[in-house]
Order: sequence, then C-alpha cells, then structure tokens
Amino acid sequence: MNPGTSSTPRDLTRVLWLVGLLHGLNHLYNVALLPVYLQLQRDLNLPSVAAATSLTTVMMLAYFLPSYPLGVLADRLDRRWLLTWGLVLNALGYLGLGWARDYPTALGCVVLAGLGGSFYHPAATALVVGLFPQRTGRALGLIGMGASAGFFLGPLYVGWRAASVGWRAPLVELGLAGLAAAGLFAWLSPPAPVAREPERPGERGALFESPALWAWFLAAAALFSLRDFAACSMASLGSLFLQQAHGMDVRTTGVALSSIFLVGVVSNPLFGHLSDRARLRWIAFVLVSSALVIAVFPRVPRAWLIPALLVYGFFMLANYPMVEAALLTSVPGAVRGRVFGLFIMISGLVGNLGHWWAGVRVKSLGEAAGRPESYQWTYLGLACLVLLSLVALPCLHALRRKEGLEP
Repeated sequence: MNPGTSSTPRDLTRVLWLVGLLHGLNHLYNVALLPVYLQLQRDLNLPSVAAATSLTTVMMLAYFLPSYPLGVLADRLDRRWLLTWGLVLNALGYLGLGWARDYPTALGCVVLAGLGGSFYHPAATALVVGLFPQRTGRALGLIGMGASAGFFLGPLYVGWRAASVGWRAPLVELGLAGLAAAGLFAWLSPPAPVAREPERPGERGALFESPALWAWFLAAAALFSLRDFAACSMASLGSLFLQQAHGMDVRTTGVALSSIFLVGVVSNPLFGHLSDRARLRWIAFVLVSSALVIAVFPRVPRAWLIPALLVYGFFMLANYPMVEAALLTSVPGAVRGRVFGLFIMISGLVGNLGHWWAGVRVKSLGEAAGRPESYQWTYLGLACLVLLSLVALPCLHALRRKEGLEP
C-alpha cells in the first residue's frame, strides 16, 4: 500500500477502522488499573497506595522507553506486523497480571504489557499521516475515537466487574479480548510497508539536519511532557480523590473516570477536522479550556463531579490528535516513525510519572486526604502545567518553517 497514492477509498476506510480498533485496545490497557488501586493494595499486601499506582507508572515507562527504536522499525518494516505483535504482547501482559500472586510478578507483567503497547503509536501514526497527507487532522481524529472508546471502556468495565468478582477476572478477560483482536487485525489488514514519500529530493537519513531543528523539537517534546504529566495525574489522582475525599465506591469511580474519555468520541474528530485549517489555535483553545476545568475541579460539588470530568475530557482528549498532526506534518515522511517515537518517549516518560506522583501526593496528605479542600493547590498546580505546555506551539511552528514545510 503506497500512502496517499494507489490506495482505494475502501482500503483507506478499512485501515482507519482497524487502526482505530487497535488504538482503542491500546489505551484501554493503559487505564484499566485506575479504579482498582485500593483492591490491588489490599490483595497484594502492598505497604501503600503509591505502590499500587506505581504499577501504572512502570507499565507506562515500559510503554514509552522503546518508542524511538520502534520508530526506527516503523520506518523500515511492514507496520501491520508491528501493530499485530505489539497487541499480542500487550494482551499477554494483562493475562499474566490477572494471575499474578505477588508484587514482583505483577511488575514483570506490567512491563510486558507496556512493551507491547509501545509498538502502536510509532507505526500507526506514521502510517495514517502518510495515507492522509491532506486531511491529517481529520484522519487522526477519527482513529482518536478508538482511543476515546478504549479509555472510556477500560475503567468502566474493570470497575464494574471488580465490584462483584474482584480485580483479577476483568484483567484476564481483557487479555483474551486483545489476543482475539490481534488475530482479527492480522487477517483483515492490508500490507502496510514503509512509506517512501518524495517530500524532498533523495532519501533523508538524519532525523534532523541542524542543531536548531533539534532544539525546537526537544523543546516541544519537553513542554508537552508537562501536559502529559497533568493528564496522567488527573487520572490516578482523580481515582484516589473520588474514593477518599468523596467516598465513592470502585464501581462509581470507574464510571466517573470513564466519563473523562467518553466525550472524546465526539471531540477528537470534531477538533481534528477543524484543526486542518488553524491547527495551533485550536490546540491552544482546548488546552486552555482543560486547564480551567482542572483548576476548579476540587471545588466542584459532588453532584457535578462527573459533568466536570466530561467537560475536562472533551477538551483535553481533543488536543492529542491535533498535536500529533502538527508534529508529523512538520517533518518529512521518511523520518516520521522515528520522530514520533522519540517525541512520545520523551513526553511520555516524564508525563507518566504523574501516576506515581499522585499516589505519593495523596499519601503525603495523611488524614487530610479525606477532605476535598486539601486538593485545591494540587489541582491548581496541574492546571499551571497545562498552560505552560502552550509554549510548545511556537516551537512546532518554528520546526515546520525551518524544515521548509510551511505552506
């Protein structure tokens, strides 16, 4: 399949559906543990809730650390097989975690799950950007619907099942579902070889051709890591905040956390489509809106917590496909897999420390963790991090201009 050229509309539609399915499972696994931290702590005899939240941090470190080498593979190999085998490893990690009887085994399983998940983004994002060079934001927004569905179903399903049968059964069931989906994807997906796009004469080998380009790229990745830290903290901190400060049970907490991601099914394609004309301005709009909701969240009455999370998710989730489109349309096609792999390795590694930090922060509150007002400064700080990440937008603009890709 040659991106953007010989592919038929039917081929392109099929690829979007299949890649969106894998996107959903990929992110479902990212958030499946959020509502069951306290159950994990009790069942595995962990000394604190921070040890339980650290499972998600370790999984996501394993998810982002290999991103650059997998980006290299995505620029050289058939991306269909990278996507298939990544999902297989991710699913096997969750099967093992559901059967784990001690903390070291659980850590090994989340490392395997994270490693499998790391295959997805470098291969899938480079593939879709190559297939849709003129409607990049819309295409990424559409597969972003899969991510939103996965984010939504993960906490909802695990929280619902864990409330009646404990945390192990839903993890095993999700692992089996992932293996089935990997087989379906391998059967139905067309070949997805390396894109050879003639954006520049000759084939480019270096990631960036000058120190200035490296500087703009690294600055953007570092700044967006602040956004990711705030988003990850909102998920894990939100789980503990709802259960300890507002007394919600695990099932209600799962529903509340899932509400963050439900509305992304609408906002991802909506803002993705709008961003094809004014991408950086729409990114700024949704990030500022997200920051405002984060800042006021601990002051919201209990009855309005889920609506507040809906509003937060509507705006926050919409920024991801737009940022991906802005980044990958700022570099030549021959290096997109590597560029995106390195980008998410940097931003993801820093950002996903937020899960661990949330457990440490709640532990440090002591008895005050049971009072909503104790969290006000914490959430205000997270809002400030999101606002600070906006400085990355002129970095992306400069990168695109210096690469000679500004229209």
